Amino acid sequence: MDPNIARARLEELAGDLERSAAVVEHGGGETGEFTTLDQHPADSGSNLADADREEASLEVLRAQLERVRAALGRLDAGTYGRCVECGRELPDERLEVRPEAERCVDCQQRAEARR
Repeated sequence: MDPNIARARLEELAGDLERSAAVVEHGGGETGEFTTLDQHPADSGSNLADADREEASLEVLRAQLERVRAALGRLDAGTYGRCVECGRELPDERLEVRPEAERCVDCQQRAEARR
């Protein structure tokens, strides 16, 4: 994959992820209620569940953003597009789907099996 195209896609993806994280982080406090007092006993449980979902979403977004930043680092180092484990070149099709991919499919499957 052309390094300039890869950089543009990664930077665009990073921006999208940062904006999404900001929306989840700052937009989660709006409840649409006129008061902060619970209207129903179940509201407390719903609020906790919503907060847990928001936190889980933020974790996923931050982890993907970290992978995108790592890919930009590999691009700067000249190693982008090569598997970080076996060194094989990643197919362009894989990088088009997952521009932040760091492993070939075989090594990724082994890494996931170890988790």
